[in-house]
Amino acid sequence: MAVKKAQTSAKSTKTQKKAAVGNTQNESFYILANKLFKDGRTKLLLAGLSMFFALFIFVAFISYLSNWSVDQSQFDASGYSLDTDIQVENSSGKMGASIAHLFIYKWFGISSFSLVFVLILLSFYLVNIKIVPIGKSLKYIVSGTLWLSITLSFIFGDDYLILGGSHGYFISTWMVASLGSLGTAFVLIISLAAFILFTFQKSYNWLGQKINIDAIKNVAGIVGANQNNKQVVNETVASAENVEDIYVNDKSNIDLDTNEITETVDRKRLLLHDDGKVVDKDELGFEVENTVNDELEVEGIEPVKSSLVLDVEKNQDIETDEVFEGLESYDPTLDLSNYKYPPLDLLDDHRSADSIVTNEELLQNKNKIVETLRNYKIEIIKIKATIGPTITLYEIVPAPGVRISKIKNLEDDIALSLAALGIRIIAPMPGRGTIGIEVPNLKPEIVSMRSVISSLKFQESKYELPIALGKTISNESYIVDLTKMPHLLVAGATGQGKSVGLNAIITSLLYKKHPSQLKFIFVDPKKVELTLYEKIEKHFLAKLPDAKEAIITENSQVVYTLNSLCKEMENRYNLLKSAQVRNIKEYNEKFTNRRLNPQKGHKFLPYLVLVIDEFADLIITVGKEVEMPIARLAQLSRAVGIHLIIATQRPSTNIITGVIKANFPTRLAFKVASMVDSRTILDSPGANQLIGRGDMLITEGSDLVRLQCAFIDTAELDKITGFIYSQQSYPTAFMLPEPDSEQDGEIDEVDLSKLDDLFDDAARMVVMHQQGSTSLIQRKLSIGYNRAGRIIDQLEAAGIVGQFEGSKARQVLITDEYALEQFLKNFRN
Repeated sequence: MAVKKAQTSAKSTKTQKKAAVGNTQNESFYILANKLFKDGRTKLLLAGLSMFFALFIFVAFISYLSNWSVDQSQFDASGYSLDTDIQVENSSGKMGASIAHLFIYKWFGISSFSLVFVLILLSFYLVNIKIVPIGKSLKYIVSGTLWLSITLSFIFGDDYLILGGSHGYFISTWMVASLGSLGTAFVLIISLAAFILFTFQKSYNWLGQKINIDAIKNVAGIVGANQNNKQVVNETVASAENVEDIYVNDKSNIDLDTNEITETVDRKRLLLHDDGKVVDKDELGFEVENTVNDELEVEGIEPVKSSLVLDVEKNQDIETDEVFEGLESYDPTLDLSNYKYPPLDLLDDHRSADSIVTNEELLQNKNKIVETLRNYKIEIIKIKATIGPTITLYEIVPAPGVRISKIKNLEDDIALSLAALGIRIIAPMPGRGTIGIEVPNLKPEIVSMRSVISSLKFQESKYELPIALGKTISNESYIVDLTKMPHLLVAGATGQGKSVGLNAIITSLLYKKHPSQLKFIFVDPKKVELTLYEKIEKHFLAKLPDAKEAIITENSQVVYTLNSLCKEMENRYNLLKSAQVRNIKEYNEKFTNRRLNPQKGHKFLPYLVLVIDEFADLIITVGKEVEMPIARLAQLSRAVGIHLIIATQRPSTNIITGVIKANFPTRLAFKVASMVDSRTILDSPGANQLIGRGDMLITEGSDLVRLQCAFIDTAELDKITGFIYSQQSYPTAFMLPEPDSEQDGEIDEVDLSKLDDLFDDAARMVVMHQQGSTSLIQRKLSIGYNRAGRIIDQLEAAGIVGQFEGSKARQVLITDEYALEQFLKNFRN
């Protein structure tokens, strides 16, 4: 028995091993097949074959319709004869005639032409051209083919068998025998109606609309006679008038689909919701759903097309779930539905053919590195080169026992032997176990913005705010998400590519985002760097309500703009709180799914990106008034979709303070003058060893990554902004909220009936010096700071000096002493 059990266990073990081997072979086959079908070349080949068969079958079907009676005599039981002497009239030969005979005569008749459309759709799908959803299309095509085959056979019978095919003929014959001709016709009509209603939502809405209108007409007399219902309707209208809807202009011509007439619509009676529905206030006692014509235009702006049904019964409050249940998702891009993203043709390819690293250059640099290290008795086991657009990375593996610090100290000696600037040694390379030596190429390559934007990594990016900065040492496009940064600090000396880097960041966002999803706030003290974006003010820019220009060039306006952003941040946090979400992504997702009621103040929130150029100039002129709101925004604004990009050419500690560095973990450094500046920006050396012209280092909190910034010139920017400007825009720029004035409350508390005894003396002194400051009054009149502050408030309330302007002195509103005396005389009286 024991021997038998051992033999049985041995057999089972062998069987398990064979099964395991079989499973392994199957898994390897599936992996190989998966790799094969994911290959772009395989997909392209299959797409070509699919398109060829589509054309082949189309020609065969067309030829069969005219020659089927002649070719049918040549067919035998197997489909067609293999005898080469037998000829057919079909243009696609015997194979085409056989396929056409099978599909048209034997199966589905002329509805078999749907096979051609399926093959064409498949060929487009294989090359990622998605005209229509392939799953739904196949379902519709199969259903339509079967229904059309049966219907044509039912109508024409066996006299025209090729119209419905044998399949349609036999099924229609069976249905007529079972249900009769009238019953068969009824079933076919009902099946067609069911297919249309369950397939196309618009047909269901149209039918429901017609039924509702007929019902309204039938019950209109009953509703008018019932006084209680009338009172409920009036109360509902009164409450509905307080709802914040988007009104039609006072007199607009609107085409209604329901009665196909054009009538003048009064603003007080019709509400045009943001979903394109017109609702009459006088008929809110029952369900109303009048759809506006698709061609409706209000002052050149196309309305958003969706649906909203107000169902008011028994004077109940309108709840979010009741109003928006069952509706399609809200799409903010429908505000500018015809907007087209900038094409790649607007960008130039700046690469040149002579910027290639030759093998001679690689061998020469390798030999010099090895020779220099051997001079200091440092042996190398292995060396590898990675060619980048601007530099080449040489990775070396030193012999055992060699200290890394010894190689690190030879940085200047290696630079001397290679006769090159910008040598940087990375010892050790993170995660590689090697030491990296970065050597500039003799002929650096220009990384064009086109090459980065057109890269598959950027085009298929799922980031919320993707930014294409340039290319790495390994020639890979470097794409980051601004929402993950969440703020960016850019620094570098003059002429090293800082402004080009800002333009690359902005261009990346313009190529990826719709105007409804993103708004910029530009601060440009130099007045020449960001003025190219003035054209897209109504598409992508945000500004204060009373601002003349969207791009801020005056430092005095920066404080108000930053305070306005802080107020916008607080407003957004209140919306997030009421929506019970944690960030803007969850909020917008909830809003687009119709789970937030716009009548309660909810709206779609676009991302706001603040771009400040020459931050050092702001710190010098305005000082702490800029630093504090920026620090507040940097700490809190990430969750509500407000992101900061700050650039400066003076990376000193009084400009990039500890408060700013603590809230800007992502920093980008171009070439700087000294190691101290590099440590100020990156907290480590390296930026002082860059070669300039777009060569940069970026850190996201840990490791440094060396990049070559993508280049985009002024002509390209002008073409991009011109392309966006030529399209339909919003009526105005995105309006920021008016900032709260901190001085208004103090001025209101000033009692001019109890003026200070030194009021007149202070007024004369301020007018004489034409400088309204608290310190001047304190110093000249030898009084305390608090009393001087009260006097300056009284002077402001009296209209002698202007409002508080931060660290700058107040403006004196009276020009000379004679005018002051006249003013005081009238003021006292």
